[in-house]
Amino acid sequence: QVQVVESGGGLVQAGGSLRLSCVVSTTIFRFYDMGWYRQAPGKQRDLVAVIGRGDRTTYADFVKGRFTISRDNTRNMVFLEMNSLKPEDTAVYYCNARMGRSQEYWGQGTQVTVSS
Repeated sequence: QVQVVESGGGLVQAGGSLRLSCVVSTTIFRFYDMGWYRQAPGKQRDLVAVIGRGDRTTYADFVKGRFTISRDNTRNMVFLEMNSLKPEDTAVYYCNARMGRSQEYWGQGTQVTVSS
C-alpha cells in the first residue's frame, strides 16, 4: 500500500514563507505525477501545483510567482515552497500521487494558517 505523508505546515504571518514536504512510500516514485492541493473550510479542494514525471510544472493562477513545486526522486519527495503568503492561503494542504487513471493516493493533509 502506497503511503503519502505531508509535513511542514504551521502558523505564519502574512508575507512570510513556509516549505511543505511530502514523502511517498513506493519504489517507483519517479513514475508518479505529484501534486499539491488545498482545501479551505467550507470550500472545495483546489489544485495548487503539479509536477510531472518529466519535471513539467503547472500552477494555479492564485499562486503563480509565489509558490514553487519541486521533487527529489532520490528521496521520493515533493516540496512546495510558499512565499509571500496571504491570509487567503489558509487551508489544509494535501499531497497527491497519481500514476495513470487507476493509481491515485492522498496524504492526510497539513494545516497552513496565515495570520493578517
